[in-house]
Amino acid sequence: MKPDANPDESGAPTVSGTLWAGRLDVAPADELMSFTVSLPYDRLLAADDIAASHAHVRGLVRAGLLSDADGVAVAAALDATAAELATDEFAFAPGDEDIHTAIERRVTELAGTAGARLHTARSRNDQVACDLRLFVKRELAAVARGVLGLQQVLAERAAEVGEARVPAYTHLQRAQPVLLAHHLLAHGWALARDLDRLLDARRRADVSPLGAGASAGTSLPIDPDATAADLGFAARFENSLDAVSDRDFVAESLFALALAGVHLSRLGEEIVWWSSEEVRFLRLDDAWATGSSMMPQKKNPDVAELARARAGRLIGNLTGLLATLKGLPLAYNRDLQEDKEPLFDSLAQARGALVALAGLLGTASFDEARMAAAADDPFLAATDLAEVLVSRGVPFRQAHERIAGVVRAALAGEGDFAELAATEVGPEAVEVLSPGGSLARRTSPGGGGAGPVAVQRERFAARLAADAARLAALE
Repeated sequence: MKPDANPDESGAPTVSGTLWAGRLDVAPADELMSFTVSLPYDRLLAADDIAASHAHVRGLVRAGLLSDADGVAVAAALDATAAELATDEFAFAPGDEDIHTAIERRVTELAGTAGARLHTARSRNDQVACDLRLFVKRELAAVARGVLGLQQVLAERAAEVGEARVPAYTHLQRAQPVLLAHHLLAHGWALARDLDRLLDARRRADVSPLGAGASAGTSLPIDPDATAADLGFAARFENSLDAVSDRDFVAESLFALALAGVHLSRLGEEIVWWSSEEVRFLRLDDAWATGSSMMPQKKNPDVAELARARAGRLIGNLTGLLATLKGLPLAYNRDLQEDKEPLFDSLAQARGALVALAGLLGTASFDEARMAAAADDPFLAATDLAEVLVSRGVPFRQAHERIAGVVRAALAGEGDFAELAATEVGPEAVEVLSPGGSLARRTSPGGGGAGPVAVQRERFAARLAADAARLAALE
């Protein structure tokens, strides 16, 4: 059935009509409605649309564009509509293109002529942008709390493992020994930057576009500053054309989510690798692993693998939106409708990955003996041997060459590496090559030895406390 394009006596579209039906002689084609409808996914903005509409009604009353009585009636209709949406009692109509249309239609049904005044001095252009900014502010804060939760798990595990040591890797080859806590906190610091980016993107989303209208504002005496304050925005828009066309805040949000996804992918990759039979540094708790439908012996790190895979999805959402935005002229274009699905998906995927990885890491166990055996590989102390020579005045390049010669000789079978190193360096080589000896020498600030890591733990704990306070302030 095609929607009825005729408004009723209140001036609002009928149940099956559209908000723009008065301009056209015939009802829109079914195929047009099917292709352009966004209701299946933009229902997520229902609460934000209700909140923004309440603020808009209050602004209309303050401006004398809506009587006190009508304001009360429309507010009551908005509350009733919100209750219906919350309990799934809301009946959507064929003409509901999006959640904004559906809510206005229902408010008009409930409040009559007063409801038909709801859209006074407002376009769906500034309305949708306002709803989306409210949504982004809330959801980015929620993701940031998920980031903090995973950081807290990393900090807890870093404290639990104490002085356990593990090889650091470069080029996926053993490089130098570090404390396991140092390795875990490396992921924590990367996530701290993600939290910063999320809150920074949220800050730039904290601008109200309500009052910009379709593109040029309105001739009616509204007060966008008051409405922005009413909705808890930090400021209102400066330029109406920019306000309705700006989706920078969505692109920035998608970038922050994508880079966080890349960091989660890296963490997932290490979990996959460390839990493999070839490495066996980490054992998954049964509650956070899966099995095979065919191979009875398998225990698979599916959570880590999916976290790794979904980073690609987050990157795709970002690049897809940027491709949509790059060819648009000012001001509003329907292309902007395509901002929501990638945003909603990226937010959901990031939240899910953060919670799942926190659960996996919080329950996994580390094979500290196996890690220590790998960290104590004498070749990993080669740099320390060179630095012993440097401490005696040997230029580093010469020291590097001398120890490289010892490594080559040992690999060629000309002798035991420790014995060859002692010949080249002297008795101090024995201490350097003893279990944990190389790690004990790692004293530079921010490094992987016990002293620097103790300082780092304190600094990371302080950072977590500060970020927890930042997030609490948003509530």
